Amino acid sequence: MEAVPYDAIILAGGRARRLDGISKPDLKLAGSRLLDHSLAATAPARRRVVVGPPSLRIPPTVLHTQECPAHGGPVAGIDAGLHALDRHRRRTSTDRLVLVLACDIPHVATAVPRLLAACLSPASGPLDGAYLIDADGRAQWLAGVYRSGALRRALDRLAADGGVRDASVRRLTAPLDLLPVPVEGTEAADVDTWADHAHLESVMTAGSSILTAPPREH
Repeated sequence: MEAVPYDAIILAGGRARRLDGISKPDLKLAGSRLLDHSLAATAPARRRVVVGPPSLRIPPTVLHTQECPAHGGPVAGIDAGLHALDRHRRRTSTDRLVLVLACDIPHVATAVPRLLAACLSPASGPLDGAYLIDADGRAQWLAGVYRSGALRRALDRLAADGGVRDASVRRLTAPLDLLPVPVEGTEAADVDTWADHAHLESVMTAGSSILTAPPREH
């Protein structure tokens, strides 16, 4: 199957309060930073932008930006990332695909082709995007592919109605026509706590990402 062109926004900000305030993108998992796992997962993208603090080590071929002011939440990060991608394009296409990815989802790589295919499937009809959903019905909006025009319109609506800072991702995606894509194994498992980290460390040490996702804390 021919590769589907897309851009990628990697969200690498946040305060990581449940991880004692460490720099989550720099947290090592199976010997590599969480950010490095995200960069590997998005390697086929045409353009990539990391949204996070200036202290992050970013490859020279990857764009780097940050929402202003910092710590504005994922929606503000998506807005900053989309602006950065637009600034580095000669022409802006309202139909291009953009992968939005939180940097703490280390097994997402195998899901990216399915997300892209879901957006382009004729059987689905015209869609604004697709996102991962786990077996319990939990949506992982920050592991999703969106059409840039639809994403920009949704961001503009939020900007005109209270702003994008600290806005919820659920509110951003609510007006969009999106297709849920079921996860396989731990593709959508994220590292929110030290327990999550320990579980995924054991998974990666075992050499497989197609295992049961860790139980969620309540």
